[in-house]
Amino acid sequence: MLFPTPLVPARLIARYKRFLFDAELEDGTFITGSCPNTGSMLGLTTPGSRIWLSEHEGAKRKYRHVFEMIEADDTTVGVNTAMPNRIASEAIALGQISDLGDYTTVKREQNYGRNSRIDLLLTDPLRTTTYVEVKNVHFMRRPGLAEFPDTATARGAKHLEELGDMAEAGHRAVMLFVIQRDDCNRFRICGDLDPIYARAFDRALGRGVEVYALKCRVSPTEIAPAGLIPIDEPGIAALHTSIKISAEG
Repeated sequence: MLFPTPLVPARLIARYKRFLFDAELEDGTFITGSCPNTGSMLGLTTPGSRIWLSEHEGAKRKYRHVFEMIEADDTTVGVNTAMPNRIASEAIALGQISDLGDYTTVKREQNYGRNSRIDLLLTDPLRTTTYVEVKNVHFMRRPGLAEFPDTATARGAKHLEELGDMAEAGHRAVMLFVIQRDDCNRFRICGDLDPIYARAFDRALGRGVEVYALKCRVSPTEIAPAGLIPIDEPGIAALHTSIKISAEG
């Protein structure tokens, strides 16, 4: 996924109120912009960090700059949570995620479950309808190990429960974690920061939900899917040997 226009480099001053950030552009101009990430962004808000912004014109826009990525841990990390669905669609079309690329129709943001929207709905006259929930990942504490979530997420646990409902109803249900950084070669659920989500994840596996983790190549010019990586959950995988939790593709 190429950015349509070059990103603007800057230095982060502060990210605050979840939706806002202050930064200094290379020409010394100080700006306030929009941060398209409501999560904690743990480890990705250090003042003085090099960041990249997209720039948008329009009379209806309050802020013309959008926070897209940050330099952290000697790599570039994408923070825009609107990107993973687009990256997931690209990876599916490229055949990087199991056999999901074999479906004839992919629809976004379809109503399902208990007042929810599924990120991607895959249909085909000859195949089982597939529900794909996509989560953005950018948290890393140990070198090479991506983790999710970086804070408690009741909404995320709800989505896992609803995927399990779809699986038990005879549909195919997929949980896809999109890692917007390229320095990770393994993924795991962060149970110490959200044990409720970890239990919901375990339950979803037991109900037949497939789980995949996709890494990305991230640069100021593009964010591109770079293939699946292993999920570091040996205890769970051993308990549910029939469930797809792998780095196939």
